[in-house]
Amino acid sequence: MDRRFARKLSTAAAWMLLGTALPAAAAPSPREIMEKVTVTRKLDGSEAQVKMTTTDDKGQSRERALTMATKLYDGGKTEKRVYRFVSPADVQGTSILVFDYEEKPDDVWIYLPALRKTRRIVSSQKSQSFMGSEFSYGDLNIPALDDFDYKLAKEDNVKGEACWVIDLTPKSKDVADSDGYSKKTYWVSKDKYTVLRGLYYDKDGKLLKELVAENIKLLDAKNKRYRPMHMEMINKQNGRKSVFESSKVAFAPNTKDEYFTTAYLER
Repeated sequence: MDRRFARKLSTAAAWMLLGTALPAAAAPSPREIMEKVTVTRKLDGSEAQVKMTTTDDKGQSRERALTMATKLYDGGKTEKRVYRFVSPADVQGTSILVFDYEEKPDDVWIYLPALRKTRRIVSSQKSQSFMGSEFSYGDLNIPALDDFDYKLAKEDNVKGEACWVIDLTPKSKDVADSDGYSKKTYWVSKDKYTVLRGLYYDKDGKLLKELVAENIKLLDAKNKRYRPMHMEMINKQNGRKSVFESSKVAFAPNTKDEYFTTAYLER
């Protein structure tokens, strides 16, 4: 018998005799988990139809239909996204262009057809509501990893799916002011590395919003890229709720570059 194989066999037997399992591989750090989350949600390109429903504290709902396209640039370090509202009539033609950068503040432009003008949203305004919903512009973007500290709060499950529960706290007051939160807590699927649930705390430390992400779809099997088809944000302080329901989502790496320009917004 090969001596090296015999030594490995005897070591394994010793662990078993001691009633102890072989050492498990080290779990990823909270930062490493969130790094994987940012990669897992990125598709080379995609196109989708989305229904956005907002419901007020009295149960009155309003629906808006929009299209969305995304594409990666700079070796995946920049995700460009464009949203175009198609109905109802009062928002038809309103378009939003996002350059979601990995290591610097994002660029956001909004085109308002009534004004026939494209306006840039500065990074300090990313805590503002996205088209009257309970989602902010920042909620829909990928956060800059270096802006936060990470802590593994516990392990838990969401509807039977094992999760790490990660606390994200801003590293500075400027980051907190821009983001709009004093802390965020994410339930991250151990299997898919996607966020299944989130809690958002206001600057006084009180619970402000809860995110629920469901119907997670594998859109790029080769690179294991996932997207939630249903995202729900519940405001715990004012009773409002917003839902993004995606349909006809297509993995489309050849999405046209012209979509991601301010000139396209104004067409």
